[in-house]
Amino acid sequence: MIRKLIPHLFAGAALAFSVGAHAADKLVIAATPVPHAEILEHIKPALAKEGIDLQVKVFTDYVQPAAQTNEKQVDGNFFLHQPYLDQFKKSHKNDIEVPVAKVHVEPFAAYSQKYKKIADIPNGATIAIPNDPSNSGRALLLLARNGLIKLKDNTNISATQKDIVENPKKLKFRALEAATLPRVLNQVDVALINTNYALEAKLNPVKDSLFIEDANSPYANLLVAREDNKDSPAIKKLAAALNSPDVKKFIEEKYQGAIVPAF
Repeated sequence: MIRKLIPHLFAGAALAFSVGAHAADKLVIAATPVPHAEILEHIKPALAKEGIDLQVKVFTDYVQPAAQTNEKQVDGNFFLHQPYLDQFKKSHKNDIEVPVAKVHVEPFAAYSQKYKKIADIPNGATIAIPNDPSNSGRALLLLARNGLIKLKDNTNISATQKDIVENPKKLKFRALEAATLPRVLNQVDVALINTNYALEAKLNPVKDSLFIEDANSPYANLLVAREDNKDSPAIKKLAAALNSPDVKKFIEEKYQGAIVPAF
């Protein structure tokens, strides 16, 4: 009877080892839906061939993906740029997140359902901008580059409305959560919208925007991990996949200039 049980015990141990090994290769990455989750879904098959079970946890806001990475509820995130990460670190004293790879740039743009040219924007127009510090500064810089306002320092990515020194059109600003901006586009004169949310709302930054950042934007979107796992084989394989020729081709063909590879 004992001899009959031994093979079963070995088989059970082997199965447990197999399941454990598979679980160790699971990689959970937080991302916003477009384009981040789409890009991650695209590389799933390639990573599976390398023994990585990539699981994408989708969020529609900018706080939870970073917060859950900090809290080790996910292994990393793919949605933010360096200025946002810097700002997040300032407001979270125990932040341990580090960038692993630059993937793409989402040129930030202004949209309007009322006006086709900057010159048409009237005095007293209402401009909606993101309310998180890094993206509100980015919006103000873009407005300044297009001559609508003047800032104390036109290179300060942390600029706030207090840094506006000239506002010839007496523009009024509404600072709102970034995800809500496409939904208020019909309620304001102009809205400056992050490209991921613009794409979700079926807005093409290249074709539909009133004005847009150029490809030299410093806001490259990053794959982010933590100090404790940034050098893990799974994270390294994910970073390599995100910086592969296949992903570059995918970005160029799918997004047609609305998203620009940063590698």
